[in-house]
Amino acid sequence: MSYRYDEQHTPPEPTRVTDVAITTFEDLYEVDPRLMQEWVTQQEFPNWDSLRIMNSRHDHLEWMHEHFAHKVIHGSELLPADPDPNPSGEVSL
Repeated sequence: MSYRYDEQHTPPEPTRVTDVAITTFEDLYEVDPRLMQEWVTQQEFPNWDSLRIMNSRHDHLEWMHEHFAHKVIHGSELLPADPDPNPSGEVSL
């Protein structure tokens, strides 16, 4: 078994998804690290660890639900059926 540092620590070139999100691997979305550098020290993860974390997220969420949630609801259930586009009632001129 061989370990090639560059292969394991250099993710694929990121693809911009939105103005704040990027993706490096399929289904792996993250906040653009450049937006967080001022507040959070960035850590380097080997590619295999990023993929391991991503692939175990559903197991982690299921465990959290089993141990802490009295009820699990979908986010869309929290939204009103017909949201008011101007909830404050303010009039813009």
